[in-house]
Amino acid sequence: MSEAFSEHFHDRIVPPSGAPAWLTSFTAGAMTFLAVFALALSLAADRLATRWADALDRTATIRISAPEDQMALQTKAVLALLKTTPGIASSRAMTPDETKALLEPWFGPDLPLTDLPLPQLVELTETAQGYDSEGLKQRLAAEAPGAVLDDHLRWRRPLAQAAGTLRVLGLTAIVLIGLAMAAMITLAASAALAANAQVIKVLRLVGATDSYIARAFTRRFTMRAGTGAAVGAVAGALGVFLLPAEDSAGGFLTGLGFTGAGWLLPLALIPLAALVAFAATRLAAFRTLKGLT
Repeated sequence: MSEAFSEHFHDRIVPPSGAPAWLTSFTAGAMTFLAVFALALSLAADRLATRWADALDRTATIRISAPEDQMALQTKAVLALLKTTPGIASSRAMTPDETKALLEPWFGPDLPLTDLPLPQLVELTETAQGYDSEGLKQRLAAEAPGAVLDDHLRWRRPLAQAAGTLRVLGLTAIVLIGLAMAAMITLAASAALAANAQVIKVLRLVGATDSYIARAFTRRFTMRAGTGAAVGAVAGALGVFLLPAEDSAGGFLTGLGFTGAGWLLPLALIPLAALVAFAATRLAAFRTLKGLT
């Protein structure tokens, strides 16, 4: 067949509209939209876990619970003890305002601190070599019975595990979205091929090969999927952009948007969606054409 004839039927044998066309564009757009949010939420949660883990790294807290008349004395004793402890780089007693700031994300800004028996917190930073936590706990028990050491290990380990889990979950969600999109586009392509069975028979009579017919459907459905994915990616990025920022979340939740070059990630989903559509349509086309022989 001539090149003009080939290009003409590439555009004619695939219906330009109808349920298969609408389904392909809608599916690609919707799935890409969901993939943008899955990616953004996964990265934001991973970023939050990493930030908290970094904040807790090489730090520890000593909680002093004592009667009001002994609180200042025990705090002074703990600070003096820390100054002579190997592996402690610095230490300081936290102010009531700092304690309130730590509790605000959980209880709100109007927490009545004067009515609550809050402990005195002492923050310490360890050196690169670290300190002997068991030895420090024994010294605290002897010199400041109301002091309890929290080395943050119970926080750091779950956060590190959470970061790894969130990466896997984010990737799994995107893979499942891609598989769902491939399944829907396969159904749409198969329906379009079956609906044009008579046209395909005529094309075969005039010498068109199955690879030529499959290429026509693959090209059209890939273009539709790419267009739908572009709309979905832009809509998803806009939705992520409109989510509350970190400041409006009160400091408890990190910003749910992308950061820096991460805003280019939604655009990377467009060729990925087109590639999924290409593979799904090509497989569906050859399978359906084989059944029409």
